[in-house]
Amino acid sequence: SEADLLACLRAHEADVTALYLVGDVFDDYIEYRHLVPRGFARFQGLLADWTDRGIPVTYLVGNHDPWHRTYFREELGVRVVFDSLVEPLEGVHVYVAHGDGLTEANPLYNRLRPLLRHPLPVWLYRHLLPGDAGVGLARWVKRVVGKDAVDLQAVAAFRRLAHHLLATGVADVVVLGHTHRAERTVWPCGTYLNTGYWHESRTFGRLDATGVHLLRWNGTHATIVEPEASGEPVRPAHDPAPTHRL
Repeated sequence: SEADLLACLRAHEADVTALYLVGDVFDDYIEYRHLVPRGFARFQGLLADWTDRGIPVTYLVGNHDPWHRTYFREELGVRVVFDSLVEPLEGVHVYVAHGDGLTEANPLYNRLRPLLRHPLPVWLYRHLLPGDAGVGLARWVKRVVGKDAVDLQAVAAFRRLAHHLLATGVADVVVLGHTHRAERTVWPCGTYLNTGYWHESRTFGRLDATGVHLLRWNGTHATIVEPEASGEPVRPAHDPAPTHRL
């Protein structure tokens, strides 16, 4: 996975003007004051090289990697975002977020999310379970209760959320992750892109002067994935607005 990711990024680095990582880059990431989880050193080195050369990198944390401190910002020059953002890119406004907690597809997680990200329980976890113990417990819990299956209700909820954001003028393009289902859906009010699940499908998004594209890395180069091939058809513009919270 890391080797393919590095190859994909290097294949695009001559043209890239900014990179956005849409969460769940790492599994069960817990950063301590003087320790970070081992692994992915080459990927981190590439990020540092890009930021050193003036290519901005933005990392929007997900539900698997929310416990960042200052390492990525101070050592790698990466902007770490813990919520969503709207950026002007290529002449359009782009809403970007990982997406966890933005819909009612998982009400139990939505109730737990503020607790899991609150500074006090995070501080207690780091101090009561330092180093190997804390990371080890998080990975054990992931093996026992974690799942990477596609939740079709979440896929539909994310599409409704994207349509609502576009139809109400929040942005011209909405980019989300989290569902593990790659998708590019176009309405008259804008475009929704879900980057999918890199670890299995090797999909990612690209925004350039020609528009928003969903691509798949095949090991040597990237190919455009048509909307129908992404797993979901283009939806009509009159889809109902969501009832979930934003």
